[in-house]
Amino acid sequence: MQKIPSVDLRDFLSDDLARKQKFVNEIGKAYEEIGFVALKGHFLDDELVENLYGEIRDFFNLPVDIKSAYEIPGIGGQRGYVSFGKEHAKGRSAGDLKEFWHFGQYVTKDSKYAAEYPDNVLVNELENFNLTGKKAYQMLEKTGIYVLRALALYIGLDELYFDKYITEGNSILRPIHYPPITNEPQDGAVRAAAHGDINLITLLMGAQGKGLQVQNHNGEWIDAIAESDELMINVGDMLSRHTNNKLKSTIHQVVNPPKELWGKSRYSIPFFMHPVSDMNLNCLSDCIDEQHPKLYEDITAGDYLHERLVDLGLIKK
Repeated sequence: MQKIPSVDLRDFLSDDLARKQKFVNEIGKAYEEIGFVALKGHFLDDELVENLYGEIRDFFNLPVDIKSAYEIPGIGGQRGYVSFGKEHAKGRSAGDLKEFWHFGQYVTKDSKYAAEYPDNVLVNELENFNLTGKKAYQMLEKTGIYVLRALALYIGLDELYFDKYITEGNSILRPIHYPPITNEPQDGAVRAAAHGDINLITLLMGAQGKGLQVQNHNGEWIDAIAESDELMINVGDMLSRHTNNKLKSTIHQVVNPPKELWGKSRYSIPFFMHPVSDMNLNCLSDCIDEQHPKLYEDITAGDYLHERLVDLGLIKK
């Protein structure tokens, strides 16, 4: 496959059962073959997108000492600011050429997960930063719920199978700033080294320009470029594991631009859709047979996340 397929969520939301099934078939086939789709018809409106980009540009333009005050020790970067070069891909020591922010799940005080999730960090300098982030978080989460409902149908499960795991799930909205490159990067550092995502699915804003690349099954890198009204959505390792690799978590990277464009910033905003920590990621029996033996050991989502955050250098063992 040399191009990322495009699908329209409005087909799935339609009262026309044929259109709904068409969406299920298209997104399922794409996730078996390449692990990525470009999605139209999501719940983010243009005004919200514009406001969010404005807020994150304003934040990343703040002085370093102000941003650094929002880097919270002891929580593995799960909320607030993570400084430039702090995160690296699994198996690499060179830090990625990026800084980012984390908005996390919003739960009530009486939720069973309230003690598990760190509080979201409030930015005092920007009046609308947190409210805008929360609205975007909720619209991306809503979009992801329907994508997972379609995938549940594709693999033969009840349509609402994932709902109980992603309601109050440990999802993360991560606005990323890739600053201008001022010197030749050391040790082959790129904006985001080749990796697979940890979570169930990732919904990515800001894939309209070149930079994001996906590795197809032939080992070739292909550009993943969305239209202005599309989100790029990919399968993460948790969902790949749960479906015994029926749905593919695809290796991807963000490469450095041509040298003449080093002076420009790049922004992208992925929403990493995580389940609750006590979800079992055991391979589904529907996805195991003689031709497809069980590939993964049993593990919970919480334990798997912990392992991967250690791999990324965000927390200690």
